[in-house]
Amino acid sequence: MTPRQENRTAATDDTGLAAYHPSWSTSPVASWLVEHDGKSIELSEFLKQLCLRLVDQDVAVYRVTIGIRSMHPEVFAKAVLWNRGEDGIVQIDRSYETRHSDMYANSPVKLIHDGAGGIRRRLEGDDVVLDFPILQELVEIGCTDYVIMPIHMSNGRTNFISWTTDQPGGFTTPQLTLLYDLLPLISLRVELEVAYEATRTLLNTYLGHEPARRVLAGSVRRKQVEDIRAAVFVSDMRGFTRLADRHPPDVVISALDDYFETLARPIETRFGEVLKFIGDGMLAIFDAETDPRDACCKALAAAMEGLDRLAALNARRVAADQPEIRVGIGLHLGDVQYGNVGARDRLDFTVIGPAVNEASRVETLCKVMRRPLLASAAFAEAQCGTDLVSLGFHALRGVAEPQEIFGLPGHDADA
Repeated sequence: MTPRQENRTAATDDTGLAAYHPSWSTSPVASWLVEHDGKSIELSEFLKQLCLRLVDQDVAVYRVTIGIRSMHPEVFAKAVLWNRGEDGIVQIDRSYETRHSDMYANSPVKLIHDGAGGIRRRLEGDDVVLDFPILQELVEIGCTDYVIMPIHMSNGRTNFISWTTDQPGGFTTPQLTLLYDLLPLISLRVELEVAYEATRTLLNTYLGHEPARRVLAGSVRRKQVEDIRAAVFVSDMRGFTRLADRHPPDVVISALDDYFETLARPIETRFGEVLKFIGDGMLAIFDAETDPRDACCKALAAAMEGLDRLAALNARRVAADQPEIRVGIGLHLGDVQYGNVGARDRLDFTVIGPAVNEASRVETLCKVMRRPLLASAAFAEAQCGTDLVSLGFHALRGVAEPQEIFGLPGHDADA
């Protein structure tokens, strides 16, 4: 008889049919799992509250881990760990390379992912079986019992929760019965919290942090836009058509990824928003509503760091016999319309307006003037720190009057 089948009661209701009452029916932990009051909490806080409530109910959990397969482009899975007696929750992110590691191949987690219904290993006594490396670690910290259970999600993915105790004799049958009976409720709550997190992750990944925040807050209607002032950052890769014609697709994609990562990271670390990648082009903004000077300073600093990072990247690419990457960056300060634009069933959260067009026209001049970075007069007047030099007045397509263009000193013939 399994723990699930023990210590369960059956009663007869007024229809004469036997009514099964699972062990959690009067459990305060079960009530807490069901009655979430419409509030979402992060997975780490959920695990902490779950474990504290189990301890209050005399379930002597010592270390509990929830492992979730991620929807993040760089993270295969994440684990959150609670240890009794410690204040915080430990989170561990596993890269996609983990799937091919010996650690994963020799773990009970892989068996759960492959369909195992649950695994238990007693960690004290004469008949201890330490057939997974993790079990030796648990023995060394004083654990006496280990149980791992699958958390099945409605999208077909399987995650897990593992329980350990340091209680002499391991988990009792009533304790295991409660944990097994709580599993469907735990699974529902984990799926709820993970769904919220996955939504945030995907929106942040595909839209950017601020657009994602606005969409989650309800900015989802077409034509729902607002006028804002922004420092606009437009970049484009030089010679992309030639690169695509002369090299196989994997080399082209690798070059694009390197280029976007090199320029996007300095923008994001300065709280700019990368709004979109268009072929080999990139559009980003820095909010200038309250402080245009600060926004332009950050945009220029991000551009200069991006160019420095690109130079280091190109040194590595040349050493690896890969083609160099050349770029042009256009910077402008102006008013833009920020929000939802598109078709009824396919929207884009972006910026539009003359200021975006002007930034793009400034960037186009980079190729003509053989410069890696050019800025408009409006941007040059607002920015700080680095002296941009005037390169004279130039015609911009779609702009009525020639505009004064500025560049970095000492960067002739770089683009």
